[in-house]
Amino acid sequence: MTETLRPDLKVIADFIAPDARLLDIGCGDGSLLAYLRDAANVDGRGMELSQSGVNACVAKGLTVVQGDADLDLKDYPTDAFDYVVLSQTLQATRNPKEVLQQLLRISHHVVVSFPNFGNWKVRLALLFKGRMPVTKSLDQPWYSTPNIHFCTIRDFMDLCNELNAQIEQSVSLNAAAHVRQINGSLAHANWIGEQAIFLLSRGGSSNAQPR
Repeated sequence: MTETLRPDLKVIADFIAPDARLLDIGCGDGSLLAYLRDAANVDGRGMELSQSGVNACVAKGLTVVQGDADLDLKDYPTDAFDYVVLSQTLQATRNPKEVLQQLLRISHHVVVSFPNFGNWKVRLALLFKGRMPVTKSLDQPWYSTPNIHFCTIRDFMDLCNELNAQIEQSVSLNAAAHVRQINGSLAHANWIGEQAIFLLSRGGSSNAQPR
């Protein structure tokens, strides 16, 4: 039976071509991997830091290893995958720039999603309350959150430019999970979007096309 995905993972799934080779980093309980396996015949692998997540993936018949994106990506060969997914994980890495460089090395396409620290709720919480915000996408207090490198949509696009990464598609999701294209409305997306999802490539080095 095909898994039902939360809205951001469904957007990511729509970026992935059928029959692709895919690595999902920070794959959690394997919901995205299981969906793509069943719905698009994707040859998926996963990397997950938590043992409980690995166990949940294995119970679904998925091939997942326990690993750390900051340490273990260097062990993968160049161009090993058609797609690599880093979902809601970049902000929890110790060196986001190096992680993104490694992703662009090992895969033709890279899908990255992250909470947008430029969202209006975050800005107003800092402005009027003087406290670190707690929102639907940033749902833990500052002292217990795994997030250590917050960024806005603008920040991430600047990093892509620095790494010469081509942005093929980019969308934001608001609190109601409404999807909006970022291109042409960056200011609006950076203000309204609670999450952002980007499909990147190394200057169009692959012929694979998103479905």
